[in-house]
Amino acid sequence: MATIDAPEDERETAGVGVGRGDEPLLSVEALTTAFYTDRETIRAVDGIGFDIHEGETLGIVGESGSGKSVTARSIMGLVESPGRIEPRSSVRFRGEELTDLSEKEYRTVRGGGIAMVFQDPLTSLNPVYTVGNQIKEALRLHQGLRGEEATERAIELLEAVSIPDAARRVEEYPHQFSGGMRQRAVIAMALACDPDLLICDEPTTALDVTIQAQILELLEDLQEERGLSILFITHDMGVIAEVSDRVAVMYAGETVESAPVEELFRSPKHPYTQGLLESIPGRHPDSDRLRTIEGDVPTPNAAATDCRFAPRCPEVFEDCHEVHPQPVAVGSGDEDHHAACLLYPEDTSRDAAVEHHVERKRERTGGEGE
Repeated sequence: MATIDAPEDERETAGVGVGRGDEPLLSVEALTTAFYTDRETIRAVDGIGFDIHEGETLGIVGESGSGKSVTARSIMGLVESPGRIEPRSSVRFRGEELTDLSEKEYRTVRGGGIAMVFQDPLTSLNPVYTVGNQIKEALRLHQGLRGEEATERAIELLEAVSIPDAARRVEEYPHQFSGGMRQRAVIAMALACDPDLLICDEPTTALDVTIQAQILELLEDLQEERGLSILFITHDMGVIAEVSDRVAVMYAGETVESAPVEELFRSPKHPYTQGLLESIPGRHPDSDRLRTIEGDVPTPNAAATDCRFAPRCPEVFEDCHEVHPQPVAVGSGDEDHHAACLLYPEDTSRDAAVEHHVERKRERTGGEGE
């Protein structure tokens, strides 16, 4: 299973990442991405970490503004000014530290090692070039294919993503494709260089339910055929349940809970995760109104000194406004389940649980920020 956001010194005792003989394909540690503006510094991603092993799907879920897309762009090296990845961050792909790479070096990783599918396919497709030409451009840059060989490979890729009459469609322009077909074409472009990891940033959000199901089925088939690892970002808990092996729940730049997908849905621990699940339409068919989480995701403009979810939390108590919660093991048995909430550990008094988080932060930061 992919491992998520456990303190380094807690990984052995909590069993996080233990039991896997292979090294993770992607390992993210202490990733912090900040945007420096004239008015404030926004910590869009604030100290998150996770591993993804070969053939796994890690789902990242959360409301808009929680830092999901910035996480994806940070991994891809696509954070532009005024944003920057902070020095203590680590993103390792097949053991290589990506944050140390120059832009030229990073280009060899994008496409060939890691590829990304964005939410709106129109932002990924140039309207003045045929779909085939755009796929062939990727093949030329990363695989050195040209001419008829590149055309044949482009047709094969369109066929692989179930676009009918691919030999004709390869000569058509993006506006001649439906929304679902454009997204399939973007996936074909992402697969052109045979990546090991595919990052999908809300790839089904703009599609209707029927097409969404087809795209999810396509990704599942491609993963099985090619052994892809997938990082799937969405705000839809139903999609997360369908595609993920493990789930990371993000809020205000932080991971607040992580678990295997079945464990998360069966026994959510963090009040935010519980709220997300309660708000799923159809979960309470006898209710007159949809259940919601009141309030908005805050803008994280400073290092956290409290629980960022506290203003919206139904379980809030006084210490939540004074202590920043750390990820602690909350799963039963061998489950790799962690939550960053002062309600845990459950088997201690509230005061003892709060002190556990205070000590955990002191250990992780060396006393900084106290």
